[in-house]
Amino acid sequence: MKQLTQIGATTQEAISLALQKLGKTREQVDVEVLQKGKKGFLGFGARSAEVRVTVKEVHVHPTTEVAEQVDTVTNQWNEQKVVEDVEIVSSRVSEQPMNIEAVQQDVIEAKKEEEDNTVNPIDEAKAYLVSIAEQLDIQDLEIETTREGKNVLFQLKSEKAALLIGKRGQTLNSLQQLTQLVLNKTAKQFLMVKLDVENYRERRQVALEQLADRMADKALRLNQRVAFEPMQSYERKIIHNQLANRLDIETYSEGTEPNRYLVIEPVKNA
Repeated sequence: MKQLTQIGATTQEAISLALQKLGKTREQVDVEVLQKGKKGFLGFGARSAEVRVTVKEVHVHPTTEVAEQVDTVTNQWNEQKVVEDVEIVSSRVSEQPMNIEAVQQDVIEAKKEEEDNTVNPIDEAKAYLVSIAEQLDIQDLEIETTREGKNVLFQLKSEKAALLIGKRGQTLNSLQQLTQLVLNKTAKQFLMVKLDVENYRERRQVALEQLADRMADKALRLNQRVAFEPMQSYERKIIHNQLANRLDIETYSEGTEPNRYLVIEPVKNA
């Protein structure tokens, strides 16, 4: 049993000093006042306070004591188990070190497999054209592709080329638009498609340029405007470009798609 006698100016001061020295709280001690303090008058008759502070005995319940012992043993066991597990894992890692080269090879093969499974948009477009040709009973279709940046040219060859071209290239133009849709469905960037059958586009351009010159001369001869039949925008552009340097006529388009057409008109006072 721990006990301390303490003197202070007042009883409360003596108790506080004793608690500080014992390192206890008020609830953990018993206090006996041996002498009460007295202030006196003008410094005469003053008296210090004196207390005896005794630390209370703590009686631990047997069940609580056993529980604390069990917790201590359990914690020690858990700590030992963690150490053992770490040692086991460490030994296994040291016995079977990671094969860096094998991991790198696995990554390379995985990437290669991914690339192999990636759909080639140009091949997919070619397969689409072949399927359309078969529906037109064309079995000898040959396709050559050339790509320059975002432009992809599909050059088609067949004994039945006229079926792929259609009247004034209408079938070919429709196939070109559909092929561009198929191509860009899987392409990583937008691509422009040009579809041609045995150089039909080049031959058509030459024919349109010659027609433009004849129609311009006709407009001047009759001194009135002349109109072409409805054409695709790229064909109207060919005629515009062919006549762009002429100062005696002007060209412009009228109507709405798909029936938009080009007009040639003489320039007044030319």
